[in-house]
Amino acid sequence: MDTLKNYLPLCWFKSNPLELIRSVSFFKQNLIFYFIVEFLLQANMTDDPLESFYEVSFETLLTLLFIGVMLALNKSMYAFIQISTAVLFCSNAVSFFVIPVLVWLTISENTISYYLVGLLIFWDYALTTYIIKRVLTLNIAASAVVSLFYVTFTYFGAYTLGQLVQ
Repeated sequence: MDTLKNYLPLCWFKSNPLELIRSVSFFKQNLIFYFIVEFLLQANMTDDPLESFYEVSFETLLTLLFIGVMLALNKSMYAFIQISTAVLFCSNAVSFFVIPVLVWLTISENTISYYLVGLLIFWDYALTTYIIKRVLTLNIAASAVVSLFYVTFTYFGAYTLGQLVQ
């Protein structure tokens, strides 16, 4: 519970991910939660559990690979657990809010629910930009570009690899 309390301020742009507690068990919990939530969201969109499994597996691996390469180029691999946990935790926190909004969107197709989903996606992107900014000590514009590479590499890369496997 103490680890959760240390990572939670990150969702409000208030802590430095490099100064967070290194906890392999918390990393594993976030990784499992991330995989399950992403799998359920993906399976809901594609209606093919096998395709969803491949794509989410690739997405998870590409996320960890991107973080590893980013940290290796920055010569800060010592922080891999903290930064990976920070990225996964922030995605999980946003997913906690996205799931009920997606259910609301599916049931009602209310215009406000579409705006809310867009806002939550922007929040997730902003959190990733913030983490990259703090880790690589870049300005906001450069961090936003690196975050865009991250999104492109992980999500579109996973989709492409998933299509190749089929």
